[in-house]
Amino acid sequence: MGKKRLIVFDMDGVIVDVSRSYRETVRKAARLFFSGAHSYHTLPDPLFTLEDLSKVKQSGGLNNDWDLTCRVIELLCSRVKHSDVKTGSDISDPWIRYRSVLSGCDVGELASFLSNRNHALTRLLEESRSVENPFVRSFYAADVGSGNIIKQIFQEIYLGRVLFKTTYGIGPEMHSGKGLIENETLLLHGEIFKRLATENILAIATGRPGNEAGHPLNLFGIKKYFTRIYTHDDCVRAEEKIFHEKGCRISLGKPDPYMLDAVAEDMGESVDRYCYIGDMPDDMLAAKRSKYGYVGVGVTFSAVNKKDLTEALADAGADHTAGDAEALLSIFENENLF
Repeated sequence: MGKKRLIVFDMDGVIVDVSRSYRETVRKAARLFFSGAHSYHTLPDPLFTLEDLSKVKQSGGLNNDWDLTCRVIELLCSRVKHSDVKTGSDISDPWIRYRSVLSGCDVGELASFLSNRNHALTRLLEESRSVENPFVRSFYAADVGSGNIIKQIFQEIYLGRVLFKTTYGIGPEMHSGKGLIENETLLLHGEIFKRLATENILAIATGRPGNEAGHPLNLFGIKKYFTRIYTHDDCVRAEEKIFHEKGCRISLGKPDPYMLDAVAEDMGESVDRYCYIGDMPDDMLAAKRSKYGYVGVGVTFSAVNKKDLTEALADAGADHTAGDAEALLSIFENENLF
């Protein structure tokens, strides 16, 4: 048997449509974060457009949608009045401290800004100097159940009460309804993977945690097509190993090529050509930085603004772009392109 091509897929925006799940969770989590502040009821719902949110995500350096949510809240906080960032610093319980601090905030100015400006979040991004906000970062540390307020709010909304409790073994603090994970649908269907798998080896490299990656793959019956699945959990394990061996903290999430290199190494000599399919500039950067010379294929399947994303993917080094499934298939069926 001759060598095959390895085609590695990102998940969100490539395999799964997350516009009504992860992306909507970011919007809802950012709004709910301010629920204890004065004038909260005046905040628009939704806070901003998905096009605005795409601008922030495409700005890069965000390993996952928890990071994206934190970044969005940081941007929003530039228009929030708070009495004292250090309020409640002597309170050990993170939820009591969080509610104490938020009770001293006023989001009236933010509400007015969001309601009266087109592309308000994009405007805040343009004004930002990308400096971390200590007020926000104090609620984005540790993990769910141990003080990470932002991540927990996100997970409660995304997973819903039942799956959240099953996953973390604790009840929700802020959201007890159904999870937006139930809104997810496929962008690429089983027949496409079946067709590609006849001549290629398929794998996944995603910033999702393992259980959240497995959910749609099992639900839609497509897990069988993938030889390897690398997730956020694999990055965390590798990061912890480096920390214990070298004493330094690093991030192996995209645009770091760690997952792509790991998949290629698993395949050994059975593969001679490599490709990564993603929908964000960081995906293309990871492909370019990999020592295995991945071809980067950018997709704009569910993009709000396909033209802008196509340009951003090209700027990040995409070798090819595809706007739909047929265009993607044609890339792999044309030997002159790949």
